[in-house]
Amino acid sequence: MNYFVTGGTGFIGRFLVSRLLKRQDAVVYLLCREASKNKFDDLMDELGANDHQLIPIFGDISQESLVSAADLKKLTGKIDHVFHLAAIYDMNMSDATGEAINNQGTRNVVNFVNQLGGKVRLHHMSSIAVAGTEWEGVFKESMFDEGQTLNHPYYRSKFTSEKIVREETKVPYRIYRPGMVVGDSETGFMDKIDGPYYFFKTIQRIRDNVPKWLPLLGINGGQMPLCPVDYVADAMDYIAHKDGLDGKAFCLVQNPAPTVGEMMKILFAAAHGPEFAKNFDIPDVRMPSSAKALFHKFTESNLAATLSKVIGAPISTLTYVTNKFEFDDKNAQAALAGSGISCPRLETYAEKLWEYWEWSLDSGSFMTGKALEMVDGKTVLITGASSGIGLTVAKKLGQAGARVLLVARGVEKLEQTAEMIRKIGGEAYIYPCDLNNLQAIDALAQQVLADHGTIDILINNAGRSIRRAVVESLDRFHDFERTMQLNYFGSIRLIMGLLPSMQAANKGQIINISSIGCLANAPRFAAYVASKSALDAFSRCLSAEIHQFNINITTIYMPLVRTPMIAPTKMYDYVPTFTPDQAANLIIKAIVSKPKRIKTPLGQTAEISYALWPKINDAVLSLGFKLFPSSAAARGAKDEKPSAAAIVMANVLQGQHW
Repeated sequence: MNYFVTGGTGFIGRFLVSRLLKRQDAVVYLLCREASKNKFDDLMDELGANDHQLIPIFGDISQESLVSAADLKKLTGKIDHVFHLAAIYDMNMSDATGEAINNQGTRNVVNFVNQLGGKVRLHHMSSIAVAGTEWEGVFKESMFDEGQTLNHPYYRSKFTSEKIVREETKVPYRIYRPGMVVGDSETGFMDKIDGPYYFFKTIQRIRDNVPKWLPLLGINGGQMPLCPVDYVADAMDYIAHKDGLDGKAFCLVQNPAPTVGEMMKILFAAAHGPEFAKNFDIPDVRMPSSAKALFHKFTESNLAATLSKVIGAPISTLTYVTNKFEFDDKNAQAALAGSGISCPRLETYAEKLWEYWEWSLDSGSFMTGKALEMVDGKTVLITGASSGIGLTVAKKLGQAGARVLLVARGVEKLEQTAEMIRKIGGEAYIYPCDLNNLQAIDALAQQVLADHGTIDILINNAGRSIRRAVVESLDRFHDFERTMQLNYFGSIRLIMGLLPSMQAANKGQIINISSIGCLANAPRFAAYVASKSALDAFSRCLSAEIHQFNINITTIYMPLVRTPMIAPTKMYDYVPTFTPDQAANLIIKAIVSKPKRIKTPLGQTAEISYALWPKINDAVLSLGFKLFPSSAAARGAKDEKPSAAAIVMANVLQGQHW
């Protein structure tokens, strides 16, 4: 089977091409511009294809001839399916751009297909945008030109390009209308901020600044016709090869689609943010046609473009909040019957989308100041680098030009982290290692020194925390052993393995992530605090010994941070915490200023208070011990929310471990 694909290196295109190549004896001819040959090469590497399976055809949809005469002759009579996916999708686009690329480009593809001969079939990637944003009721797959209002250049171009296919194609054709395409439902992979992703930064800010126990109020709003990219590619590939479906359109969406309110509730849950107490309906206020015309003119103005940058989303996308449309997908469901292919519901993959966005697309995590220029070219080893604090600081240092060595147990997450850093121009290497195993740590130290010569900065971030009272641990001595093994023995073993190279280089820095509990003597954390205190004492003694070699040691007494390590303790959903970004900034401060110790104001106060009034401290901490019960696992009970008094105490003493 021979295929010709336009837009094959694009987001949906690369997913579709990967599926076509899995078909027996498949050969894919991919249209690409000479200037974009590197994108083709990257796609070939990504898919593991050879030059007999994936073949470049140089041309451009904006050119009337599309391809050279020689290539047209070579392809005539040999192509079974043409997939036209190339288009400009930009909610800030102009009519001129839409006409030149989306409309004339489609016409050029149609003319090309009409010349191919044989049994070729055209598959056109359209969009639900053909319905406009003001349609009320159900827009069926059988509908097309219904007199709908098309008040944006993008919607106009998608309508016109589909019309060109319907009226000018002389061969069998099929039309696909995906909704708001989001990332892969299995991996979360997405290539840009679009659709519901415009909400993600706001969700993150609310999560980081609003206590989880505080219920939110929202709106129900209109439907959000979502679909993950893997569903679009799977459905398109299957439907394209099924008989008897020519001339039909197929809507590819989740049905029924979630409302704005339902979508926000799902995304807040994926982000581990506050819950919604209630969603309200938006009053049905009919806007006069004159007011609508003014609004549509405004959305295309320079002022609207400026405002869209401020709010982080194109003004035109706000129309979805109050839309009154639904999309019928009966054709698609009938065509896919028995295939096992269906559009998954958002709640089943929202966490994948959120995790990928926060790791790979959240530009705020990459923000660095001029002070960080000092790490450019330096080699930094970070333990616990595949999540939480370690992941976030790795992003920052990688973008600032550091050579980042990532250490953790899980290979898959390490590879994801390294790839993310490389995509933003950083240099990253992965070293899977179980830091509970002293021999594995020795091998790690030997390998990184063999690979990189020396380590400029070591960040001992990996750790284990156990929240359990001593009286509840009398038969769990292993908790103390394994906590000490990772937090203390693992850390000093790595320090001792790398220290000789730092001495030889006459420079270096060791940063140990300790805990506010070492200053505040947090109850229920005896195992954890003891292990971190041991590392603290070791470092204080070592510091004087290595001062002569220009090696600095910094201990950071980290407050409670919302990371996967504290996720099992559901009570922490209701207390204020540091974000991984705030915690990473403390590490940045350590790198730039090289202080001996870094404490939060609460940590400093707790240390002084305990030195001066230890009995008063015991009384306060005892109150906290009573207010914050042991975990459900320790008590053999169900999780429960902390009391109002406990929440007040947690907000007064922010960052303390309870």
